[in-house]
Amino acid sequence: MSSGLGIPSVDGALEASISAALDDVEARLLAAVKTDDAMLSESSRHLAQAGGKRFRPMLTLLAAGFGDIDAPKVVPAAVVVELTHVGTLYHDDVMDEAQLRRGAESANARWGNSVAILTGDYLFACASDLLADLGPESVRIQARTFQRLVHGQLHETLGPREGEDAVAHYLSVLSDKTASLIAASTRLGALHAGVDPSQVEVLGQFGERIGMAFQLADDLLDIAGSERLSGKTPGTDLREGVATLPVLYARRAARPGDERLLSLISGPVVDDADHAEALELLRAHPAMAEASADVRRWADDARASLAALPDLPARAALHALCDTVVTRMS
Repeated sequence: MSSGLGIPSVDGALEASISAALDDVEARLLAAVKTDDAMLSESSRHLAQAGGKRFRPMLTLLAAGFGDIDAPKVVPAAVVVELTHVGTLYHDDVMDEAQLRRGAESANARWGNSVAILTGDYLFACASDLLADLGPESVRIQARTFQRLVHGQLHETLGPREGEDAVAHYLSVLSDKTASLIAASTRLGALHAGVDPSQVEVLGQFGERIGMAFQLADDLLDIAGSERLSGKTPGTDLREGVATLPVLYARRAARPGDERLLSLISGPVVDDADHAEALELLRAHPAMAEASADVRRWADDARASLAALPDLPARAALHALCDTVVTRMS
């Protein structure tokens, strides 16, 4: 697993079970998108085969660790969340006009927007096909997650309303666009492992909180991290003009002498020299420490929610995951 987010090594038996299940997820993921249509087969496998953290399937399996991790519907549930996630990436790249994804040419850059959008739709259909065998509660969780995914994308596209705090708006978008699917991952894993309903709810809350920490940590890695850790060239968001939390904090709490930084981050930073300067100035700005504190707060809230769960290896693994999400920023 990449980006320092491998299976937490707290229990050998649990780690072995999850590792084997993730191999199964990988095989089923490719089988799920298999089609006789050569164009669709190539485009749908494009990102599915490009790798990624598989963070959501891993969380599905860790949540299942509170019940029967080998229950027959656990791995299909993990495949559903990853298919959904990968499908959103195709649509996101069209919205963002991205040229690269996971170090490779994006689908929209390679085949055009229409093919990328339709491929994302196809992956959602593949996920729905698997969902049909998981039962109505899973369909309900997925449908409500989809509502939030669309809501988050729409609000990101529209931007803050007049008078709305930009930071609050951004966190709301992240909650819907990222944390909602991570929360669905933990809910589905626990549900299909036969976990007690009250614990399924707790694990859903954990997923929401760790999802926020995970995405905000990625924001910081995009500025301060290495390509090896983040999986993308540092400053990608700056080049695309995406105002992530450190940028928003820098704008909100500008100090005397920040004029150059504010000028640079007022839009996309495409010039290489300007880009390098913006990164240097941001890395030294107090906004980075403020955003780091937010990551730690979300991770601490996620960790605190675990107190309501039984003391099992899966709980220790989720504790360790909270630490990993925080430490990968440094």
